[in-house]
Amino acid sequence: MRLYKKFLDGVPEYLARYYWWAYLWRWSIWFFDHQPVINAILFGQYNNLLKKTLAQIERNPAAKLLQLTCVYGKLTPALLSGTAGEINLCDAATGQLQLARRKTRHVADRCHLARMNAELLGYRNDAFDQVIVFFLLHEMPADARRNTYLEIARVVRPGGSVLITEYAATPQRHLLYRFAPFRWLLARLEPFLMGFWQEDVGAELCGALKQNGKALDGEPDIEHCFAGFYRIMRFNLAARQA
Repeated sequence: MRLYKKFLDGVPEYLARYYWWAYLWRWSIWFFDHQPVINAILFGQYNNLLKKTLAQIERNPAAKLLQLTCVYGKLTPALLSGTAGEINLCDAATGQLQLARRKTRHVADRCHLARMNAELLGYRNDAFDQVIVFFLLHEMPADARRNTYLEIARVVRPGGSVLITEYAATPQRHLLYRFAPFRWLLARLEPFLMGFWQEDVGAELCGALKQNGKALDGEPDIEHCFAGFYRIMRFNLAARQA
């Protein structure tokens, strides 16, 4: 039996096959949640990306926020510190949810955890004022991304927003991308990134919103980081017309 099959346990097959070593193995969960490790993976840009993401968070105490899947590092505690409201957090991996709970015990009453696949959320339509997605989409195959866009569009309310922090479009002029050994290594570690680089995130999200009877309100707010290697995108939804 292939090693990854030991980690399936209800998670998506692609997650166990390609990322067991990063998100499902208990020793990797311990290792990767150290701040110096996370910062190194993001080429020293973690704090900058976190700061720019937090600047776009909906801070109305009455707002309902969804963080779509757990992430290593300080994001979830920082979200809870930056707003007086409640945050819902879902992930397909039990180990990731357990890690998130350990980091949020002091505000457990405001952090609601649920085990869910991002492709099939158990929340009602229009449940959230803001959906936050931090470095998730590039780790999904194309069909899983399409399903996730549809679920995001379904659960975010008209007048709400979607906040996505991710790799930017193919960074052809970036020094890292032009270094062939780096591209080879990244393709080995991130097998779906090459497809994501070619994807128009705005167009995909707009199409998903349209299928759910929703639309964007103007152009997205996009801020780039690390010479265009990463980007923070906030998509504001139009209020539903009476």
